[in-house]
Amino acid sequence: MSRHAPDQASVALDALLPRLGQRLARTETRRVSGRVRRIRGLLIHASIEGVSIGELCYLRDPVSGRRVAAEVIGFEEKDAILSPIGELQGLSTRSEVIATGRAQGVGVGEALLGRVISPLGEWLDAAATPPGDVPLREYPVHAEPPAPLSRQLIEQPLALGVRAIDALNTVARGQRVGLFGEPGVGKSSLLSAIVKGSSAEVVVLGLVGERGREVRELLDVQLDAEARRRTVCVVSTSDRPAIERARAALVATSVAEYFRDQGRDVLLLVDSLTRFARAQREIGLAAGEPPTRRGYPPSLFAALPRLLERAGPGDAAAGTITAIYTVLTEGDGTLDPVAEETRAILDGHIVLSAELARRDHFPAIDVLASRSRLMESVASDEHRRDAAKVRDLMARYRDVELLLQVGEYREGSDAATDEAIRKHTEIETFLRQSRDDRSDFAETLKRLKEIAQ
Repeated sequence: MSRHAPDQASVALDALLPRLGQRLARTETRRVSGRVRRIRGLLIHASIEGVSIGELCYLRDPVSGRRVAAEVIGFEEKDAILSPIGELQGLSTRSEVIATGRAQGVGVGEALLGRVISPLGEWLDAAATPPGDVPLREYPVHAEPPAPLSRQLIEQPLALGVRAIDALNTVARGQRVGLFGEPGVGKSSLLSAIVKGSSAEVVVLGLVGERGREVRELLDVQLDAEARRRTVCVVSTSDRPAIERARAALVATSVAEYFRDQGRDVLLLVDSLTRFARAQREIGLAAGEPPTRRGYPPSLFAALPRLLERAGPGDAAAGTITAIYTVLTEGDGTLDPVAEETRAILDGHIVLSAELARRDHFPAIDVLASRSRLMESVASDEHRRDAAKVRDLMARYRDVELLLQVGEYREGSDAATDEAIRKHTEIETFLRQSRDDRSDFAETLKRLKEIAQ
């Protein structure tokens, strides 16, 4: 009996080893770096060593199995402060903290064209996973802007298909522009018109803190199939955590940088920079930063130029990123620190007027309050003369508009003003445009010349 027992044990062990090998092959190996100590508000304090600012970590609860990505944003005594990129439900003090040793990146490639992704790089549309035969490269979310002296010179205009911009506030390839306006003045409609009418090869649309209903409406109703095919959309809705909303603008910029590095002319649209700033405010205040103007922490005024300077022209072998950032204003926009800071950094501003929107004049662009700093560099002499003439006519009409309304202006008082009054309706018709009406750049300049003559 005892002689056969070792043989039976050996047989049982031989049968068990293959199963153990299969189980080990399926086991997820990981390095547990620390534990969650406490969760305070929006942030997580963890006992973890050897991590750095910006490092990506994963929080995993061994009981519920829930796994959440988080970014290291600071330190307090011996604890690391992490901002979760996801919901906190299901996490506890037993949750493990797993350091990855790297900052977060995003997968980029030609396969992204026509797709909708999250700030984590997850595909959100019907094609839930990228095709296996199309490799994606990883680009950093936090990247350095091109060296100033290596950038190409800006020398060519970029047609956006909107007459009020192309004719009177011409945007250049590689320019960065702010789109300023109150809520409800038609920013989203103008952006969809720009996506459809732009001559850019690739469009990257970053929707930061947008309403979920409007995301679907913009993508499936306002954009046609042709526009969708050359557009990459990065979406983070208003219900998502602050770090994810802020990351949407960063990831959209990273995607645009990839296509610029491939030699493409890219149009980057971020809606909105204000919600990016508000997300940064949530993160900064939760981390203990002191509030400054309008409650914004000092770190925001360092983050804004880092983000905005990444757009623009690349080096001689690269393409360009023409960027348009929407900025929400309330009342006197000059008192808004985000609007004030972005005006100082960007290469131009387009102002949307609530008064024009109330008159059903769309796009509600206040031409006289808007300015492209690079129009002088890319517009022809004839174009600049015609634009200056039409601007002068618009300014003269605005000066006497009240007199006309009360019947106090007398025709013949000033020949230039009389011309402005005669051409006012023609100018208004020229500037009005539906979002589905794409205007050819050459035709726009031809009509501008006819008005100016």
